[in-house]
Amino acid sequence: MSAQQPSWDGGDRPRGFEDLVAEGAAVPTEGRDFSWFEGRATEARPSWGYAVSLAGRLAAARAALDVQTGGGEVLDFALRRAAPKAPVLAVATEGWPANVARATALLRPRGIPVVAVAEDELLPFADAAFDLVSSRHPVRPPWAEIARVLEPGGTYFAQHVGPRSVFELVEYFLGPLPDEVSAVRRPDRERVDAEAAGLEIVDLRAERLRVEFHDIAAVVHFLRKVVWMVPGFTADRYEEQLRFLHERIESEGPFVAHSTRHLVEARRPA
Repeated sequence: MSAQQPSWDGGDRPRGFEDLVAEGAAVPTEGRDFSWFEGRATEARPSWGYAVSLAGRLAAARAALDVQTGGGEVLDFALRRAAPKAPVLAVATEGWPANVARATALLRPRGIPVVAVAEDELLPFADAAFDLVSSRHPVRPPWAEIARVLEPGGTYFAQHVGPRSVFELVEYFLGPLPDEVSAVRRPDRERVDAEAAGLEIVDLRAERLRVEFHDIAAVVHFLRKVVWMVPGFTADRYEEQLRFLHERIESEGPFVAHSTRHLVEARRPA
């Protein structure tokens, strides 16, 4: 997401609620490419620069696995950044069929297979097969499987979504939610889960980042793309709330929320 300008119809008047909602409802949601939000929404980025940091890890890796790769965009960027160095073996997994197809189209030219694996399935790889496992925004990190497929001394390097991320927007639609809804994403909870799987935490850093939605089309597209935020979201189902929020943005300016992210580096003991 990045900086915003007012939404216009190509003439000299702002676009209306119905047009904006229809646009947000029509944009494809596959992959993890957020370039459509250019001019519609902004999100601050974590200070550690995950994709660039991943490139450095890939340049030094022998065999790498990217778990829940989405559309493969982050892995593709990191591999291009790491060039001409690259792992001898690189594999990605993804669970959503549309993303499997998108990631395959992007990564196959690099000789990287994309294996369809649901989030709750075991990873179809041998024990100790990889010296690097990575993931950006996994729904649930499969700690036991990560530990199993890492070789002794191998590293898990990832950026996770933290607790109550963008909850200002979520709770606008759903109302106040109990803390246990997001407890599983707390960094301290993930440290416990990783250590229970036999991994050692090397680095764990968290940041809270400003997010702005500048028009209602961006809100609609975001909630369609990140489907777990407001389960069952459709523009028709939440038309009343969307209309009120549109009027609020038009009169008061962007809707402000905060995302949470944490960087995780864990190692399987040698």
